[in-house]
This record gives sequence, structure tokens and C-alpha cells, in this order.
Amino acid sequence: MNIPAELKYTDSHEWVRREADGTVTVGITEFAQDALGDIVYVELPKVGQTLSAGQNCAVVESVKAASDIYAPLAGTVTAINELVTGTPEAINQDAYSAWMFKLAPADAGAIDGLLDAVAYGKNTA
Repeated sequence: MNIPAELKYTDSHEWVRREADGTVTVGITEFAQDALGDIVYVELPKVGQTLSAGQNCAVVESVKAASDIYAPLAGTVTAINELVTGTPEAINQDAYSAWMFKLAPADAGAIDGLLDAVAYGKNTA
């Protein structure tokens, strides 16, 4: 299973990438998309929405089930990836390039409290 070392992860299978402009990009992991199966619908948070860490903020539906997506950090949504709402199967094709939304974190250091690739890998074993 692909677990990129440069990303951070949550127990609920979201990945997080720190961007040069201070925002973070969020998506679901390969493990999550594999467990869900063929993804057919994605509902994302609204740009400008303020999220609390751990807050249910998006939904991914597959032919098997619907799954909530949780905010990995507190912050404000700065962008959404309309590609995944129009073409949800893009997540199945490459979960790490088919990001879902971007956040301006309330606390930039909070990302350091998320799981690294090794710790996340233990959660998926």
C-alpha cells in the first residue's frame, strides 16, 4: 500500500500536505478509497467555512457505503477540488493527487501532532 512519507495522516484515514503558502491540502488515503470501493459521489465543505479539528465536513459515497470525512485540523476552507465532485472516480485512480479541500489552519503547528507515514501504516496493518 502506498503511504507517502512526506504527508501527515489521521486515524480516520485523511491525508494532509503542508503547502508553501501556509495552507494544508486534505484528501483521503489509498487505504480509505480501497476500503470504500468505487466512489460515485463526493460532497465537500464550502469555501469560507470554519471547521473544528475532528469535525465531520465532507461525505464520500461509494457503491458499498457512505463515509464521513473529518477536518484534520481547525481552520477555514480556502479551496475545494471541483474535479472530485464532477469526477469522483478520480479518487479511486489516485487518492493522493485527487485532493478534496484546502484549509488555512487556525494553528499552523497543529499539523505536527498528526501521524507520520510509519505511525499511520501501523493503523492500516
